[in-house]
Amino acid sequence: MKKTVKKLVALMLAVALVASLAGCAKINYVTNGTIQAIKEVKSGEWNKVDENADQGAGEDVSVLDKSFEPGTYGGVEFKTVEDVVAYYVDAYNYTKTLTAEYTENGDPKTFYKLLGTEELEVGDVMIDGKANSTINSLVPGIVDGIMVKGSYGLVPCGNRDPRYDDNLSDDTRKNDHKYQTSAFEADFVLDCNVVDNNDGTITITIQPKAEELAYRGEGPQGSFFEALGNISGAVAQISVLSFSQGDANDNVKVMYQGGTGTVTIDTKTKEVISAKYVMVANVDVQHANVTIIKDKSASVKITYTNEYPAPDDYLLDEVGIVRK
Repeated sequence: MKKTVKKLVALMLAVALVASLAGCAKINYVTNGTIQAIKEVKSGEWNKVDENADQGAGEDVSVLDKSFEPGTYGGVEFKTVEDVVAYYVDAYNYTKTLTAEYTENGDPKTFYKLLGTEELEVGDVMIDGKANSTINSLVPGIVDGIMVKGSYGLVPCGNRDPRYDDNLSDDTRKNDHKYQTSAFEADFVLDCNVVDNNDGTITITIQPKAEELAYRGEGPQGSFFEALGNISGAVAQISVLSFSQGDANDNVKVMYQGGTGTVTIDTKTKEVISAKYVMVANVDVQHANVTIIKDKSASVKITYTNEYPAPDDYLLDEVGIVRK
């Protein structure tokens, strides 16, 4: 029986990871990765659980240290949240008009001037609300072995080459928005603030409202972060998995909540000179069946971080490009 439980735990880990990652064009995690994830699971004690582990999403509350206060920052007057968002959108749009010269495999390339890094952190995988320390100790190695890092323009973004920024064939979006411009709106803000850095720059921090099943380029999360889109199809492809109620569309849920974006802008030019976007998503799989194990649930919290500008060594080592 213990071996069967281990197989279930392995599959739930794989399901959670596939559900979290397969829909994102930036993360190289496909159905074959499920098999690899299962192979990576080693022996461990199922009864070692963490009763205090993170149980997932709750009330949508601000995580910022302080909220927006009207005033003049870096010589720019902000009366309302609408003013803050309008300034952010203008800076985003302007920054995405800027390009720089690179070489890729020795060939000259023109990419966005501001390119970023990406990091993925997978939290505890919860099986029926409990965390298994052995399984969770394997998660970093599985993720590191599967994820291929890239570098792209300001999120949301489809490419580092502006010509192909709207050329996406995956299901992370359901509209024709062009990612050279931002679709973020003031109504999407849960909380924000502005800081005067006293050096000709200001820093805007925004926390979008929580959203379920976000699509790239629209809504509070999809217009601000790299959203996963409809991930149920990736889970449905796992042949050994079925559901005691409904199907993958009914039982695979993703709640985006608690993520923030912090952007530093040159007030003379409105150019974004640095930024850090931290997307947080809670993935839940319910009513899963595997062989004789019935009606199990799994959940996992993922944090996806994009930082700008990417260091030269990251661009060379992870992407193989060099700034001229």
